[in-house]
Amino acid sequence: MSIARLPPFPTIRDIIKLYRLSAIKQLSQNFLMNEQLSDKIVRCTGIFCDSQVLEIGPGPGAITRSIIKKRPRQIVLIEKDERFKPALEMMKVACSGVTDVVDLIFDDIMTVNLTNMFSIESKKEWTEMSPNIFFIGNLPFSISTALLIKWLKNISEQNGAWSFGRVQMTLTFQKEVAERLVAEAGQSQRCRLSVITQAWTIPKLKFIIPASAFVPKPDVDVGVVSLIPLKKPRTHHKFEFFEKINRHIFSFRQKYSATCAG
Repeated sequence: MSIARLPPFPTIRDIIKLYRLSAIKQLSQNFLMNEQLSDKIVRCTGIFCDSQVLEIGPGPGAITRSIIKKRPRQIVLIEKDERFKPALEMMKVACSGVTDVVDLIFDDIMTVNLTNMFSIESKKEWTEMSPNIFFIGNLPFSISTALLIKWLKNISEQNGAWSFGRVQMTLTFQKEVAERLVAEAGQSQRCRLSVITQAWTIPKLKFIIPASAFVPKPDVDVGVVSLIPLKKPRTHHKFEFFEKINRHIFSFRQKYSATCAG
């Protein structure tokens, strides 16, 4: 059986010029211009032809085109800014026959209900292998931490997208935040976010993207982090209580740990 060929997409620079797109500072938008880097981000995810992929904030579609190269079964694009609709619609039409379904949702990822986003056939038990569902996104700095905490709560309760099993994520953060996510006990970057993230997931810093790869150039470099939910969390406490305790502990400048005998 012949396989449909991928169409020759315009470059991201051409798309930005064609649709007269520009980054909006208030939305923390930074366009990734290097196709090799977007390909590298997608390679970190483990996406393959039978996968279902959700991309957060595709913008003009740099990472989207790298996802399409993997020929997943389904791509869901969630974008808040409707200025990108013509560019993403063009990409959707162009890859018809290569990917079965491309869903465009113009909404705020902070409020979208992800429970019914994927087919029930993809569901796995929590103790089984991760389902063939992958989250990927070049997140705006303004929402990255808040979104991660929201999703960590979902993971702890095994609801939302995580009612399908241990869905994996590959996301971008400011370099400093990325280093905090993976910081181990005793390291200077260790913080509340480190503890909470590592209580329910295995975070791995894959690589650093220089700020110069984005337009407009952000003030900091960007870290690409993969997060795989743990089969068994490192705490038996509920998320709200665990997060509140850690927030209180790390609110002090000096943190000490003491063990009392008896």
